[in-house]
Amino acid sequence: MAKHIFVTGGVVSSLGKGLTSASVGMLLERRGLRVRMQKLDPYINVDPGTMSPYQHGEVYVLDDGAETDLDLGHYERFTNSKLTRDSNYTTGKIYQSVINKERRGEFLGKTVQVIPHITNEIKECIAKLATDDVDIVITEIGGTVGDIESQPFLEAIRQFSLDVGKENCVYIHLTLVPYLKAAGELKTKPTQHSVGQLRQIGIQPDILICRTERTISREDREKIALFCNLSFDSVIEEKDKDFSIYEVPLSLHTSGLDAAIVRRLGLQTRPPQVDDWKDLLHRLRNPQHEISIAVVGKYAEHRDAYKSIYESLDHAGMHHHAQVRVQRIQAELVETEGPERLLSGFDGVLIPGGFGERGIEGKVEAIRFARERNIPFFGICLGMQCAVIEFARNVVHLENAHSTEFSKDTPHPVVCMLDEQKTITDLGGTMRLGAYEASLDPTSRAAACYGSTTISERHRHRYEFNNVYRQQFAAHGLLFAGTSPDGSLVEIVELPSHPWFLAVQFHPEFKSKPIKAQPLFAGFIGAAIERKQARAERAVETG
Repeated sequence: MAKHIFVTGGVVSSLGKGLTSASVGMLLERRGLRVRMQKLDPYINVDPGTMSPYQHGEVYVLDDGAETDLDLGHYERFTNSKLTRDSNYTTGKIYQSVINKERRGEFLGKTVQVIPHITNEIKECIAKLATDDVDIVITEIGGTVGDIESQPFLEAIRQFSLDVGKENCVYIHLTLVPYLKAAGELKTKPTQHSVGQLRQIGIQPDILICRTERTISREDREKIALFCNLSFDSVIEEKDKDFSIYEVPLSLHTSGLDAAIVRRLGLQTRPPQVDDWKDLLHRLRNPQHEISIAVVGKYAEHRDAYKSIYESLDHAGMHHHAQVRVQRIQAELVETEGPERLLSGFDGVLIPGGFGERGIEGKVEAIRFARERNIPFFGICLGMQCAVIEFARNVVHLENAHSTEFSKDTPHPVVCMLDEQKTITDLGGTMRLGAYEASLDPTSRAAACYGSTTISERHRHRYEFNNVYRQQFAAHGLLFAGTSPDGSLVEIVELPSHPWFLAVQFHPEFKSKPIKAQPLFAGFIGAAIERKQARAERAVETG
């Protein structure tokens, strides 16, 4: 029978439940256990697909096309847990399912209520992951204890332990122990109140993880344990990490978290095998190179909007023993201040995805600057479409070439909407979503990076390269390095005459891991390192 771990948060939001949950999953996997992970979000949206990146951060897409919370990115980067659309449920999705059942008459005329119908639906979603090939199911509850939206989820996980046995469940509560500078001390009272709220609901945490800026004294840990009805070794310190989030799993292991979990569940496991993770941190702390990458995007000022891209750049840096310095640049500023002022001196330029017209011309100008100056360039999704627009205007000389997303009357629609998208009116879950195979030109840089001519990557878009222009582009030197297996959709474009100019329609950042960098990101960072080294050598030669 699968065991269950429930992770809740208290005191304040944004404590890092997702990162902590992912770290727990990683440590348990390294002990030889088979782990599945899940996030339950209290918001009423059916999924994050229609939410603004400013409010929610990036939308993380899975192989099966599910648009999910960005915390699932942490799950995939830290663990080998198989994630599907059953790995992320929202209040909207739960209620939608219950209402559909009511419309079909499945409740036999009963009054449909939060308890038991909504809570039963939540419990069914948790139980779905507890298959025969799973040892541990980790379920993170979004939001903060005390939020009205979270109450049905907390009630459901309270009931769940009664259904499967308390010996098969562990409740982990993540709280904040703030340091008051004026008083010169840590304050444990917010944690006590947060645990008190949980206990009023009927949940007694088994393990308490305390986020803190400063080391928690033994006296304060004993105080927290006493007032929160826990043993001393069940109060775990999680001190802020200034260096890297990849320190968190080993820090939690040192604090005894995974040992406390297996002890509470009565499991016999090996010690976690983390030598490769230690090597990863060693490479992070001892880089052999340092390079700078400009990320020019619409949401550049909001880090979580491109979370997976920044992580993938870090992974590629670790792969090359390099420190990657990322400068986030708003695309609109490139329009007003020019690429020369904002992009000179960088070792590479990356244009990420996005939606909407704002900043498009700035992205196009940034791409032109990188192409003409032989700066390594990597375009992703909308970044590829902007590369196509730039090439059409400035190399193929198609005046006013554009995408029909931004200019319906453009004389040269080099990017246009997929035919199957033209009749769709609903926005949620209706794009080309999920993993699709692509065939690569064996002579291409992309094929060299992947070491294969067949790949599978995840998509999230409505517009594609317009095949009417394929012959013209090829005649001017653009290589269509990757297409759908039937050749109908362009997936990758390259400029063979350029040191590194490559753009993709898919989102390679969703498959990058710290111990296994995504091949195209690794190739891009490798090219940036080569450029910097070549410039340094020329500088020496010229005195």
